[in-house]
Amino acid sequence: MSENVTFHDLKGQSVFITGGGFGIGAALTDGFLAQGCKVAFVQRSAADDFVAEMGAKHANAPLFMQCDITDIAALQDAIAQAAAAHGDVRVVVNNAANDARHRLGDITSESWDMGQAVNLKPHVFTAQAAVAGMKAAGGGAIINFSSVSYMMGNDGYPGYVAAKAGITGLTRGLARELGSDNIRVNALMPGWVLTNKQMDKWATPESLAAHLERQCLKEHLVEDDIVDATLFLASKASRMMTGQALVVDGGVVVTG
Repeated sequence: MSENVTFHDLKGQSVFITGGGFGIGAALTDGFLAQGCKVAFVQRSAADDFVAEMGAKHANAPLFMQCDITDIAALQDAIAQAAAAHGDVRVVVNNAANDARHRLGDITSESWDMGQAVNLKPHVFTAQAAVAGMKAAGGGAIINFSSVSYMMGNDGYPGYVAAKAGITGLTRGLARELGSDNIRVNALMPGWVLTNKQMDKWATPESLAAHLERQCLKEHLVEDDIVDATLFLASKASRMMTGQALVVDGGVVVTG
């Protein structure tokens, strides 16, 4: 949740988030609710306790739909349910991802397809499902979570970095296609955000120290560091930004 900014134009907006009950996604749900948005989210695991927590905190519980985002029909039906409950979806945040580590020699045709089905394919079909409502409402914002991992040339998960690079390309193509309908499409490029998952699975004292050395700002990123940037891209405060890749990584990579 943001304690730094209020985007007044977001109040009452219908927002749809993938993976919105865990890690960065939970912080995003919290942040949009704090702005007075009507939030719907999907994820594969149960989120009843989180929904109750958010309802108590904001007096405005999010709509949760348990959904495997690789099931495109179910994902698009969830957007339809969100629109029925909250009005046409005006903001889509494609946050869900799986950065499971793997090596080139371990990739099979099936594992490759599954990685893209989680990390890239849903971004296409959430946009497809939401666009008609955005057009009817006079515009909207699609925020695709990519990653600086491919910009850094990281190894250890080639399928993941390929998908994240693809998201940036997809973002630019959709921005061009949808701009005439006042629909903005931008990519958000987080650095290494130290969620509980990252700390449990990948972080070591050595890797944390090495990464911090690469950052200009000598403080590790946490979930809330991503929230304000996402709210900005959703808000009319960024009304003339589209097709862009906004990096939030403490100064590891340099753009421009």
